[in-house]
Amino acid sequence: MHLIITDAWLAKSRAVYLSGTRLVVVGFVAALALMLVAAGMYHWVFLKGAREGWPVIGSLVKLMVRDEFEQRDRFLRENLDVMAKRLGEMQAKMMQLEALGERVSGLAGVNPNDIKTQPGRGGVLVTGRSLTMEELQTTLADLDRLTDQRVDLMTVMESRLFDQKIKKMMVPTQQPVAGILGSSFGWRIDPLNGRSALHTGLDFPAEPGTAILAAAGGVVVTQEYHSAYGNMVEVDHGNDLVTRYAHASRVLVKKGDLVRRGQKIAEVGTTGRSTGPHLHFEVLVQGVYQDPQKFLTAGQKLPQAPTLAAAQPPAVQSAPLPRPK
Repeated sequence: MHLIITDAWLAKSRAVYLSGTRLVVVGFVAALALMLVAAGMYHWVFLKGAREGWPVIGSLVKLMVRDEFEQRDRFLRENLDVMAKRLGEMQAKMMQLEALGERVSGLAGVNPNDIKTQPGRGGVLVTGRSLTMEELQTTLADLDRLTDQRVDLMTVMESRLFDQKIKKMMVPTQQPVAGILGSSFGWRIDPLNGRSALHTGLDFPAEPGTAILAAAGGVVVTQEYHSAYGNMVEVDHGNDLVTRYAHASRVLVKKGDLVRRGQKIAEVGTTGRSTGPHLHFEVLVQGVYQDPQKFLTAGQKLPQAPTLAAAQPPAVQSAPLPRPK
C-alpha cells in the first residue's frame, strides 16, 4: 500500500509504502488509541454528569446504584434465611440433647435443676418475617450460652457416672467360684470339734484346681500360708473393705498386685483347717466380719441349700479360726 503525502506550501510530496504487516499494526494502534480516547471521554462525561446531576446521567446512576443495592440486599437476605433455618435445626437438636441430659442426670444422681442458670429455651425458628442480623446474632449468643451449660452438665454427669462405675467395680458382687453355695455365714456346728461356732464366711465346694476369681477390683494386701486358712489371699477394695480367699491349692498373685473383678487369683484346694476341697470366702468391713451373701446378691442370685446338712456335706466344710492379730 502506497501513501503519498503532499505539502502545498513547499510544493513537495513524499511517498510512504506500507506492507501488509505494517498496515495491520498501524490499524491496531489507531483503533486502540481511539478506544482509549472514547473511554476517557465517557468516564469524564459520566462522572461530571453524576456530580452535577445532569438529568439523564443522574437518573441512570441512581438506577444502577439502586439495582446494585437490591442485588446485595437480596443476597444477604437469602443467606440470612439459610442461616436462620440452620439455627432452628440446631435449637431443635439442642432441645433433644437437653431432654437426654435430664434423663441421664437421673441415672447419675444429679438434679439438673440444681445447676441450671436460666430456664430452658429453644425450639425451631418459625416466623412470618425474616430475621434481622441483630436478632440472628442474639439467638446465636443464647444458643452458645446454652451449649456451655449443657457441656458443664454433661461433664458433671460423666464424673458422677465414672465414680459410680468405679465404686461398683470395687464392691465384691462377683461370685468367686462357679457352683452352688455350701455353708453360709452364721452360727453352726463345727465339723471338726462338734461345738457351736461362728462361720465367718461362705463355703463354695469345688473340684481341686477350680479357678478362684476376685470378687471385685482391688490390691492384694496379703498372700501367705495361715494355719487355719491355709494358702490365703486378701484383697483390699478401699473404704476399709477387704475380701479373703482361703484354702487355695495354688495362689497366682502376690502382695501388691492390682487385680480386676473376675480375675483368676488362685485355685481351689484343701489347705489349712479344712475337710475337703472348697473355697472359704470372707468379707470384712473395718476388720469386722460381714455376711458375704449380702454383697453377692447385689450382683447375682446364688442358689441356697434348704439346710446346712444338705448344703454342706461334712467332707467339704471348714471352720477357720479367727486370724490372730
